Amino acid sequence: MFVTPAIDMARTGQNITNLRKRAGMSVKDLQEFFGFATPQAIYKWQRGLALPTIDNLVVLAAVFQVKLEDILIIETQAQAATSA
Repeated sequence: MFVTPAIDMARTGQNITNLRKRAGMSVKDLQEFFGFATPQAIYKWQRGLALPTIDNLVVLAAVFQVKLEDILIIETQAQAATSA
């Protein structure tokens, strides 16, 4: 049986929101930190509509002072290994 990991985008987004609030940061603070012209990317992350790129995840981990694994919510689904 092979276990396939998948990122739960909705729960990861909620986690980013929680970590941001715990760090005492606003969306505008993060926007300015990343140098984004608008906050849309951050709102998409928080709503689970998009994931940060790997380099932005590394920055988020540093800003929030957590490990990457503490940002991403990974779920696993067991799949039967089949041969073609």
